[in-house]
This record gives sequence, structure tokens and C-alpha cells, in this order.
Amino acid sequence: MFCASILDAIGNTPLVRILLNEERAAGEVYAKLELMNPFGMKDRVAKQAILSAKKSGILEEGAPIIESSSGTMACGVSLVGRYLGHDVHIVTDPRIDSITLAKLTSLGCKVHVVDKMGAQGWQSTRLERLQELMKEYPGAYWPRQYENPENPRAYAGLAQELIADLGQVDVLVAAVGSGGSLSGTAWELKITNPKLKVVAVDATGSVIFGQPDRPSRLQGGLGNSLVPSNVNHKLIDEVHWLNDEEAFAATLQLARNEQIFAGNSSGSVYAVARWVSRQSMPGTKIVAILPDRGDRYVDTIYNVSYRVERGLQSMHLPMEPKQIQPGTIAHSWSYVDVTGVYA
Repeated sequence: MFCASILDAIGNTPLVRILLNEERAAGEVYAKLELMNPFGMKDRVAKQAILSAKKSGILEEGAPIIESSSGTMACGVSLVGRYLGHDVHIVTDPRIDSITLAKLTSLGCKVHVVDKMGAQGWQSTRLERLQELMKEYPGAYWPRQYENPENPRAYAGLAQELIADLGQVDVLVAAVGSGGSLSGTAWELKITNPKLKVVAVDATGSVIFGQPDRPSRLQGGLGNSLVPSNVNHKLIDEVHWLNDEEAFAATLQLARNEQIFAGNSSGSVYAVARWVSRQSMPGTKIVAILPDRGDRYVDTIYNVSYRVERGLQSMHLPMEPKQIQPGTIAHSWSYVDVTGVYA
């Protein structure tokens, strides 16, 4: 497929039916390989937000772009911003992996690493540093991935790709970090199928769905210490939480069973979609959005020594989650039916 520019290579990612290899799997699970964008799923958001800002005049020619991120949004903003001739500043924290840091610096991005955790985890400290940079660079553009409506809008195209490939999606399973991918994709899919079931996947120790914050959680790419306004809770029917060990175990299973080398967001989504398939009627079309490649996690999830040092050597993943009531603290793989809770 010829692309006139690297920006044209964003989107139109493969949709693959995964094997499952389980007799009890009745529903059909299709993995949307967003990890095969140039840098990852957030390339869509960066392209949508930055082009929209340039079109509206919010982002002036040559003005710097500043964003807070430790992962794929940072890479997406650097890709799009640098290609369009802007200086890009990324505010991150010590959890950034060496591969992502190498990608950012190689693209010509300026990386600012905060050195201490704030009252609301690393995120709050990063945002404080970002505000300092906004004052230092008047006229700078901040994409604001957690609250910019262009974030969920960026996934209308993803939903249309799914409809073109499958005709109809019955269940959507997606991780939640900024809220854009799940909310934007679900909103668009519900136009053609109002009965779409939306399953959100989160990490234990994330506050997005009312759990207490645990800033020391090891998972990256999903979960948050703040509740992003781009999370449209009203669209969601069911929420799952996996702890670090379970998410890591699921990620290793995804690589071993399906030959998809991905990060823990994808692994957690895989585990939940696989379970949903067992609860579904034959022929149910379940889409699992896999956002992140595994290269960021070679020194963590895929490193035995790292897992042992953090007490994750058993790598246990239950066959099924435990159903809990709203307000119950989830310590291991658990889910809650939130249909109508946020209406």
C-alpha cells in the first residue's frame, strides 16, 4: 500500500481473528491491531488533534507542541508534530522506558523528566511541569489528550474500519487510559448497532471507575490516577480490573498463543475478550482493540529477572474473573456490571 507521507500510514490497521484454542469459546474474537500504526494507537489521536489545531488556527505555524505522556501519545505527537515542522516537548517521568526515550530523542523531541511523585501520582507532577513550559513558551499548543474532544473523534475512523470489515460489532473490549479509544469507537459503533455491549478494561489501583489510587502499579498504557473527561462512562456496560501479575501473565499468553508481541494493555484486553467469548452465543462478533507493541516492555513484562524482583514469578491468571458489586475494591481480576449506573 503506497502512502504519500508517514501521516497517511496512520490507520487502516489489520483486523485478525484470534485462535483462542478453547472448546468453550463460542463468540468470535477479532483483534484490531492498533499496535501496527507507525508508533501505536495514539498516532490517530496526535494526527487528529494537531491537524485540527492547525486548521482552526490554535496551533500557529512553527509554534511548539507540549504534551504529558510516558508512552504512545508521546511518540504520536512527536511523529506528527516533527513531521509538520514543530518543536515538540514531552513531559514524562522516570517510568519511561529506554526504547520510548530513544524513539523520542531520535525524532528530535525534547524530553523533560520530572523527578518526584506528586499528591496524585506522577501525573500531577507532570502536569505541573507542563504548565511551567506553557509559560516558558507563549503560543505553545497542548493537545490535552485527557480532555480534548479530538481524542475520541480520532477513533471514528477505527470504528468505520471495523464496520467495513465485519458489518456489525456485537461486543467491544478496550482498555481505558485517556478514555478516547473506547469512548470514540463505541460512540461511532453504536450508530449502526445501538445494542453494542461495551466492556472497559482497567488496572487495579486506577481511579477511573471508582477504585482507590495506587500510583505504584506497574502496568503502563491503561489506568490513571485522575479521571479523564474523555471517558464517557454512560457508554460502558461492564468494567474489568486486572492486577499487575494477571496483566503480565495475559500478555505472555497473547504472545505464546496468538503470536502477537504486545504490551500489557493488549494482554489485559486479550484475557477479557477471551472470557467474554466463553459467555457469548455462537457467532457473536467481539472486537478487542490491541493498542501497544511489546518493544516498550522487553525489560519488564518480558524480563524474568524483573518479574522475580517484583514478586511476580508465579504469573497466575485465573480462568475467569470474580463478579463484584459497585464500590467493592478489586485486588485481582474482577468485573462489575455498570449498565445504567452512569446514566
